[in-house]
Amino acid sequence: QVQLVESGGRLVQAGESLRLSCTVSGRTFSNCAMAWFRQAPGKERTIVAVISWSGRSTYYSDSVKGRFSISRDNAENTVYLQMNRLKAEDTAIYYCAADPKTPSFATSIETPRSDHEYDYWGQGTQVTVSS
Repeated sequence: QVQLVESGGRLVQAGESLRLSCTVSGRTFSNCAMAWFRQAPGKERTIVAVISWSGRSTYYSDSVKGRFSISRDNAENTVYLQMNRLKAEDTAIYYCAADPKTPSFATSIETPRSDHEYDYWGQGTQVTVSS
């Protein structure tokens, strides 16, 4: 059974930083492209950031580019989302997702953007940014 467990969400003030973590168990983490999505109240779930299974490629949505950073530690089966200069509009439930890949040079740089491409999801962690 594959499990993704997010942690790190909390209430912060605008301008502060926060780091989210997502630990994966039950399958080979190192072969998975990993992503963070978020869903604000009354809105659809949207992509935030993606890191390829190799770590060689990353993708960021325009709304977080330059402020957020995604990274992974394959030894710890964990993906991180470092969030800096947080804004009120970053308030959302943040979800971690895993997309298993067959390792190859081509897949090593893939950063899937659609939630339909992800097979496994965490339960979400709430981030609230107070202005």
